[in-house]
Amino acid sequence: MTDMIQTFFDAWGTADAAQRRDLIAAAMADQFVYADPRTGADITTLDGLDSYVGQFTANAPGWTAKVVQSDGHGDHQRTIVAFCENGAARQHGTYVAGLQDGKITRLVGFVGAEGITA
Repeated sequence: MTDMIQTFFDAWGTADAAQRRDLIAAAMADQFVYADPRTGADITTLDGLDSYVGQFTANAPGWTAKVVQSDGHGDHQRTIVAFCENGAARQHGTYVAGLQDGKITRLVGFVGAEGITA
């Protein structure tokens, strides 16, 4: 179940726009909702999500996003993501995903990760 979550976050470090969009499309269900503290409003389209992730890539060139911890319950997954510069974690986020048929239907992010020491 975490494969699509890692695929989604792999897109955050992908400079090639077409490859980034392909990764996002592979991870997300046809209908989805994405939100985090910086989105301002829910993102519900592939174009909108691709644009949002592309802003991260443009503003933090060379940074990557890596799943460092994940656990699940039924069709839900809680994931801690490290946003890394030159391999070093600079910030963390906690994400809760709803999954269906191996794809992400809802992904909500929160700043930080209580108790993470990585």
